Amino acid sequence: MDTPGTISCDDELRHWPSDEAQARAVQDRLRSWVRLDESGPQPGFAGTVVGVDVAYDDERDVVAAAAVALDARTLAVVDEATAVGQVSFPYVPGLLAFREIPTVIDALARLTRTPDLVVCDGYGRAHPRRFGLASHLGVLTGLPTIGVAKNPFTFRYAPPGPERGATSPLLDGDEEVGRALRTQKGVKPVFVSVGHRVDLDRACAHTLRLAAAYRLPETTRAADALCRKALASA
Repeated sequence: MDTPGTISCDDELRHWPSDEAQARAVQDRLRSWVRLDESGPQPGFAGTVVGVDVAYDDERDVVAAAAVALDARTLAVVDEATAVGQVSFPYVPGLLAFREIPTVIDALARLTRTPDLVVCDGYGRAHPRRFGLASHLGVLTGLPTIGVAKNPFTFRYAPPGPERGATSPLLDGDEEVGRALRTQKGVKPVFVSVGHRVDLDRACAHTLRLAAAYRLPETTRAADALCRKALASA
């Protein structure tokens, strides 16, 4: 799934780290590949937006990943794929991408169409090392990616206004690493951050459009249900 100007995804997967020191070194090395100079597709574009998510069976060290493609205009599901693999990296906060990405990429590769935008259930730049799952996946695949998380991780924010579409900065010191976004009136916000090749304004606009009826984007809801189903049958 590499595109011109990206690193070799296959090479990175073949040399996947096995301990914390190696993983942090990979994050430091690949962080400079993140593209922050592109706006990304406009909300409602003619194409597909793909949600990815994973589910774990800790007793068997198994991870199931799902990739669900929606028509970006109608939000109808147009394609889906799953993959099941072994967890090969320990649970370490800030390094969860190393548990998930190989199986997620396997699921993405099984889609019949190339995504125009990928929405991750997690973080991009809103990460202590500025290289969360959405950024890592974006760099490896070359695809525009955003992260939409359920909690603010270690960062602070002021509650956004109560109306749908209200936002407030997600801050690390004085740096805005993402935004708290109210997707439904009176419902807890989600936390949006840039992954790769999409700016923060559009990342929030995409999230709001995808969360037309619920707190979470339809991409995340669909991928969550599918990966749980795949895990149950694995």
